[in-house]
Amino acid sequence: MKILKRFWPYIKDYKLHFTFAIIGMVAAALGTSSTAYLVKPVLDEIFINKDEAMLKLLPPLVIVVYLLKGLGKFIQVYYTEYIGQDIIRRIRERMLKSLLFMPYSYFINQPSGELISRLTNDINRIKNVVANMIPDLLRESLTILALTAVVIYQSPKLALYFLVIMPLAVVPLNILAKKMKKASTKSQEKISQLTTHLSEIFNNIELIKAEAREKNELKRFAGHNRDFFDITLKQIRISESVSPLMEVLGAVIIALVIYIGGMEVINGEISTGTFFSFMTALFMLYTPIKNVSKLYNKLQDAVAAAERIFDIIDLVPDIKSGSKEPPKDFNTLCFDNVTLNYGSKEALRDVSFCATKNEITAIAGDSGSGKSSIINLIVRFFDPTSGKITIDGVDLKELDLEKLRKKIALVTQRVYLFQESIAKNVSGEENYDKERVVESLKKANAYEFVKSLPYGIETLLSESGANLSGGQRQRLAIARALYKDAKIIIFDEATSALDRKSEEEILKTLKRISKDKIVIIISHNLPSVTFADKILFMKNGKLICKGKHEKLMESCEEYRKLYDKFTT
Repeated sequence: MKILKRFWPYIKDYKLHFTFAIIGMVAAALGTSSTAYLVKPVLDEIFINKDEAMLKLLPPLVIVVYLLKGLGKFIQVYYTEYIGQDIIRRIRERMLKSLLFMPYSYFINQPSGELISRLTNDINRIKNVVANMIPDLLRESLTILALTAVVIYQSPKLALYFLVIMPLAVVPLNILAKKMKKASTKSQEKISQLTTHLSEIFNNIELIKAEAREKNELKRFAGHNRDFFDITLKQIRISESVSPLMEVLGAVIIALVIYIGGMEVINGEISTGTFFSFMTALFMLYTPIKNVSKLYNKLQDAVAAAERIFDIIDLVPDIKSGSKEPPKDFNTLCFDNVTLNYGSKEALRDVSFCATKNEITAIAGDSGSGKSSIINLIVRFFDPTSGKITIDGVDLKELDLEKLRKKIALVTQRVYLFQESIAKNVSGEENYDKERVVESLKKANAYEFVKSLPYGIETLLSESGANLSGGQRQRLAIARALYKDAKIIIFDEATSALDRKSEEEILKTLKRISKDKIVIIISHNLPSVTFADKILFMKNGKLICKGKHEKLMESCEEYRKLYDKFTT
């Protein structure tokens, strides 16, 4: 009931479609029950009383009844499939929307395979419920009601045995349903682990090949796969336990009815036609009752999947957007006594500095010094534990998050490219400015290799840009930042994969664009940032010293030691 309540906001939008579907269900149920009822006149009026008029009437009536049944089922299936497929489409989009607006920290702790599994495997289980199981449950329930009415009408006394014994099945069915839900939850968790492991394998295939780890990975996967196999078998055992249970109960009912009904026919209390009409309806009742029992059991699988789906939909991002418009131009970005903790680990402590327009600010230091944490705070992947970060005096938390990030371009050592054309990768737009794309590629020293490709800027990249070299991918990432025309451009080890000549060209470009932007360069390689207008030297999450290269060489011993390590 709880799950149905969660689906209700989606379901209520399909009133007209549901009306047609219900009409189809009712027609199918009436057609099914009518076929059982027609047994009585066929036997009594035609075969026993030899009524010729009834013989002429019944065959066309049988055709009409089966036409009603078939047409009703078609209408029901079409409209319920439409509703189910459309609800699933909307839920999948709603899930992805919920995930996309979660902060970066959420994805650090969530394996990508787990999320993909929820968007695919779990959704498919729900699709079967909305598009098939629930409609089938409603149709079979209507059929049961209609056939039960025929059974009671033909012989209330015989119907009593059916109505007393059949509800006894509810207790064991509930026990099986609880077991099914538990097994389904485990099954979905295991398929998530399978998907996560596959994602790891394909993302790290270069390492696996280089270190000859194919057998190890296959062994790990085989373990997950075997566990999934065992859980699936358990689900099958639980699901199929319904059939023998219903078979035994059905046999008991039918045996009683044959004996007691047979005695009534012999004693002349009911006619042969009435008895056989009753028996036909009873036999026909067995199938939908059995189907409803199995469907109820299988619904538990969907309930478990729905809970996992709504866990995603109910996510609330802890990074909240402000409402203020970012300034048209960014003049100053300032950190004011900023401290950042990742759980119990302190990443930054009391960091204060300003990066201004018309100058290049470099942030340098060894690995683990806190450089990347500063970047995470600027783009608001995280918020400070204490202190504040401002742009022209306005706290970042007060600014509209989407609009703020549109004014920041981040180029990292790890390049992210999509299976799109080079032009779309650079622009991030469907309708891009071709001249701006070419200009950005030229500034990033990338246009020479791009124009030599078969389709130039329209060349389609393979997954992660695997058909390009590391240096080429990095140039495209830099071109993307330049196309964006952001007010803050951050280069996080962004020239590490470039040759010396290309790096020098990019650095010239940085000097040129810094005239109207805030440019920040992150590097552990001190000699590569000596040209910067301001260098911030970090160590163990603290800002040790800041200033131009020459000043730091004179006044900052830690800086001088690290610089000498690179140059000697």
